[in-house]
Amino acid sequence: MAVRTIDELDLKGKRVFIRVDFNVPLDPQGRVTDDTRIQAALPTIEFAKGRGAKVILASHLGRPKGKRVPEMILAPVARRLSELLRSPVKTVGDCVGPEVEAAVGALAEGDVLLLENLRYHKEETENDPEFAKSLAALADVYVNDAFGAAHRAHASTFGMVEFVGDVAAGFLMKKEIAYLEEALKDPERPFLAILGGAKVSDKIGVARNLLQKVNGLIIGGGMANTFLWAAGHPPGASRVEEDKRGDAMAVLEEAKGTSVEVLLPEDVVVAKEMTPDAETRVVPVSEIPEGWLALDIGPKTAARFCDAIKKAKTVVWNGPMGVFEMPPFALGTRAVARAVADADAVTIVGGGDSVAALEKEGLKERVTHVSTGGGASLEYLEGKVLPGIAILDR
Repeated sequence: MAVRTIDELDLKGKRVFIRVDFNVPLDPQGRVTDDTRIQAALPTIEFAKGRGAKVILASHLGRPKGKRVPEMILAPVARRLSELLRSPVKTVGDCVGPEVEAAVGALAEGDVLLLENLRYHKEETENDPEFAKSLAALADVYVNDAFGAAHRAHASTFGMVEFVGDVAAGFLMKKEIAYLEEALKDPERPFLAILGGAKVSDKIGVARNLLQKVNGLIIGGGMANTFLWAAGHPPGASRVEEDKRGDAMAVLEEAKGTSVEVLLPEDVVVAKEMTPDAETRVVPVSEIPEGWLALDIGPKTAARFCDAIKKAKTVVWNGPMGVFEMPPFALGTRAVARAVADADAVTIVGGGDSVAALEKEGLKERVTHVSTGGGASLEYLEGKVLPGIAILDR
């Protein structure tokens, strides 16, 4: 994909609109509790500042659905960003309108202005052309560094781009594309994908696309229950997606016609209820008791999955192996996290829960690349065109 990056543009004295992904968690006191996404955008912001740009940052936060929700104000993000940049970050009470235009007009070279939450306007998610033009009018240069929002055709990620003369990707966007593209097009082999999480419906397209590219596919987490049920194992009280049984069967049948090994759980940790103090048992997948829930992979499965990870040279992981937030059901995810961190391989981890599991184990720095966009990375792995990237390809 022929996308220019920010370092290929002349930025001095220009109004540079950078779409960032500052959709970060805040505590009840309005403090940022995880600044990973803010830190990930620093190289692009610092580069623009250093080149004498008038930097305009725009982001969404949460889902205010077109209304001004006080808990989703970006002021706490501006405070944290100013600490990380060690220089002031200006703020303004909106993202379009006369007040914003005046604030942009007052910027000096090297200044940074953070606009207010884009999603306070419903026109942002509707990709309204007039709203897109209003955003574009603020900028001489458009840079998208929000990979986590690249799968959305919103006004700030898609609509405004055609109204700005110079467009480019930021360094984070470039890095995300490079790792995922290399994994899909020219991976070092064996190439192993690990899919987990609650729902088959979120990842069935990814599984089918990856079958054409990987040497091995691990399926764990809640989504494995539907696959096991499709393969003839009684699920007990485990949640299965009845309408996805055919899709799960199709993946397993397609794999039989290839050299791809699909690894499903062979034993699971079960409980009568999903609580931290629940009684648990480890049982084979063929012997889940009636009324019991499968909530984690068992030790035999964990050992088998970890052995496959150890042999791989490229690993993509998205989704936990169980309800890892609760100690009785965390061992499978912890084992996989350690195996991925220890692997002598290119390791790419996406999805909030997988990243959280790495952080909980103190392993985040030991993987090759942590994707900042769970949904975007899934759609990329599914083979979909991401509108926020495609629009940059001029």
